[in-house]
Amino acid sequence: MKSINLNLLRTLQVLLDECHVSRTAEHLCITQSAVSRQLNQLRELFGDPLLVRDGNRLLPTPKAQQLKQKLDGLLAECQELFISDEFEPQSWEGRVVLSSSDYVAQYILPEIVERVQRQAPNLKLAYQLWSPDQFSRLADLDIQLVSTMLPSIPPGLCGTQIGADYPVCVMRSSHPLAVNETMSAVDFIRYGHMSVSGGGDKDSFVDKELAERGLSRRIQFSVPFFSSAFQTVCRTDMLMVIPEHIASNMQQMFPIIYKPLPFNAPEHRYWLLWHPRFDSDPSHRWLREQVLAVMQSSMYSISMISDHNCDEFF
Repeated sequence: MKSINLNLLRTLQVLLDECHVSRTAEHLCITQSAVSRQLNQLRELFGDPLLVRDGNRLLPTPKAQQLKQKLDGLLAECQELFISDEFEPQSWEGRVVLSSSDYVAQYILPEIVERVQRQAPNLKLAYQLWSPDQFSRLADLDIQLVSTMLPSIPPGLCGTQIGADYPVCVMRSSHPLAVNETMSAVDFIRYGHMSVSGGGDKDSFVDKELAERGLSRRIQFSVPFFSSAFQTVCRTDMLMVIPEHIASNMQQMFPIIYKPLPFNAPEHRYWLLWHPRFDSDPSHRWLREQVLAVMQSSMYSISMISDHNCDEFF
């Protein structure tokens, strides 16, 4: 099969429109000799003279007339490949998967679904509980957006920061430590602890800080779900280290209080992340705009406490 240079087809299109070598050369901004060479190549390619001279003019052969009927449509379709897609949420059909901690799923995801469904009613949304060990496999997973807590955007991924806060110690409002103005490290380890494991690492730094002081705590209950964790805190003397914005928001629903930790705590940073293969996609860009807007405005979000790496808003 003969290889075809698309530039030759463009020359043929103009030649058949103009039926004139010099005008074709002017139109294409090339020399007349270049047009003549390309015409000879086209004649060899199609096994037909294509244009024959009749005095001072060129006349198309029947073969050329057949080609012209196809060329205009074919080259128009080729041109469309380089035209940016106009994305219309109203007509978007498909499925996207969002992944996060169960806190986001339970308290913020309903707002995201409401906002997205209102503008893209045919889009299907699904949720998966996020696990940090999935970062290395994100390119192969059917997950379009991840909301998680990390010091920075992992190498090879794109993202934007949602907000930041610090961890605090949560306890039931009638806890023996609740009346104390301050809490010492000894107070902190006197009681059992629970850990929320779903969605990312929230408190492993605690054990490192305690170890430096020759101390350790007892993890008596570990659960991936915030709702279960808060229900348990309210029924026991266990303590729980979680982000401040979650503790503050949950005070509206549970009889809890929270206190600063008795040692320096790292800043928690929250990100919306995605694989680079989605970065330039118009539909994905629109989706992450909607998700970020909700995550920064929801009454349950980090924005209640705190007032990318593709170097752009998205």
